[in-house]
Amino acid sequence: MHLKHLNILQYKNISESNFELAAKVNCFLGNNGAGKTTVLDAIYYLAFCKSFFSPIDSQNIQHDQDFFMIDGRFELDGGEEKIYCGQKRNEKKKFKRNQKEYDRLSDHIGTIPLVMIAPSDTDLIREGSDARRKFMDGIISQYNKAYLETLMQYNRLLAQRNAMLKHFWVEGRKMDPTAFEVFDEQLHACGTEIFKERNRFLEGYLPIFSNFYELISGGAEQVDIAYESHLTEKSLNDWLKECRQNDFRAQYTTKGVHKDDLLFSIAGHPMKKYGSQGQQKSFVIALRLAQFDYLKELKKRKPILLLDDIFDKLDDTRVAALMKLVSEDHFGQIFITDANLHRVPDLFKDENVPLKKFLVEFGTIKDL
Repeated sequence: MHLKHLNILQYKNISESNFELAAKVNCFLGNNGAGKTTVLDAIYYLAFCKSFFSPIDSQNIQHDQDFFMIDGRFELDGGEEKIYCGQKRNEKKKFKRNQKEYDRLSDHIGTIPLVMIAPSDTDLIREGSDARRKFMDGIISQYNKAYLETLMQYNRLLAQRNAMLKHFWVEGRKMDPTAFEVFDEQLHACGTEIFKERNRFLEGYLPIFSNFYELISGGAEQVDIAYESHLTEKSLNDWLKECRQNDFRAQYTTKGVHKDDLLFSIAGHPMKKYGSQGQQKSFVIALRLAQFDYLKELKKRKPILLLDDIFDKLDDTRVAALMKLVSEDHFGQIFITDANLHRVPDLFKDENVPLKKFLVEFGTIKDL
């Protein structure tokens, strides 16, 4: 599977660009702010129906323009697939596969397996648990549509339960336990399935991650990931009953899988506090490469790999190890951005890998 052709119109800082792509390595080179990351984000959009960076679609429309359009042709399972997205201001986004518009965008997730490694990935270590839950959910949703549906249902029920808690509190009414029983039973059912699937995911994912970190770091450090959930101690139904009064006072649901977390550690200590910048960068790159392998095994096809400005804070040894890894036939199509015009081509020179270079300047893309 690979992206053959990409057409971008009025997306962020790219006015119009239309180009053919190599099946293996594509390098987008140029100064910061030129539009390199925008290219990768456009490819990400075709896989996930949204931007990696901007959750509000209208913010992706180029300044002073009325719409954006991204159009890609993919080689997929021996045939060609055309994926199209168009967004006009104040109108519903249109997302199509082979000229047929989706009724639900969630039906597209997983069609184009893709992994993106970006500087903001260190937020997985530095930010709160929400970022790490999204990381887990984003991987699982690419191969398990039932999980995505269950997760969306859980979030809808959670929002309704929280609204009811707030309503009772604001109105100064005594909380009626029977009013919560239906919500609690449904939340329990959905939450239990989410908990089980996250456990299954971590069981298969962790050994792959550990192997990649060892390859990147040269085995210099011991790292680990632990899954933290209220449901490890007791059922969600029990938690909801036990904490109902606390929830009432807090005006939100205090226990559940919406509070789950992944605990990242190095040498038995929190990675956030004890990991150097290079170790943290190596950690998140290993997280993403493990995501690649995990999806590859389950989807039976090689995901597209996007590497955005990955060289910052990595020493030469780790950079060389990473480039050697991704140049192997184990990986499929790769997109890399770099401000240095020569670094990536030089790194791949000795690997005998077909490579295509593009110069990005002021939102225009030129085939080198």
